[in-house]
Amino acid sequence: MSRRADPNASVASRFRAQIAEAEATGAKPTDLVLNLTHGDAIKLQRDGKIALADISFLGGEMRYLGVVVVRGGVAESVLTKLEK
Repeated sequence: MSRRADPNASVASRFRAQIAEAEATGAKPTDLVLNLTHGDAIKLQRDGKIALADISFLGGEMRYLGVVVVRGGVAESVLTKLEK
């Protein structure tokens, strides 16, 4: 899930594709975590092309396509699967 991203793709489209790929292999959104740099998190929040149904901030937690978003603590944004 850490494939090199197209530098011209938006954060939303880049991770939409990765989330869809993970779901196609059987992962559920609750099995995934989207670790974003602060900059990418801001870009995702401010992307006016994202449908309101695709992003939420309920309960003090940001989610994109049902996947929890963790802001900061990484040098490069990455989608990871939780180990169970």
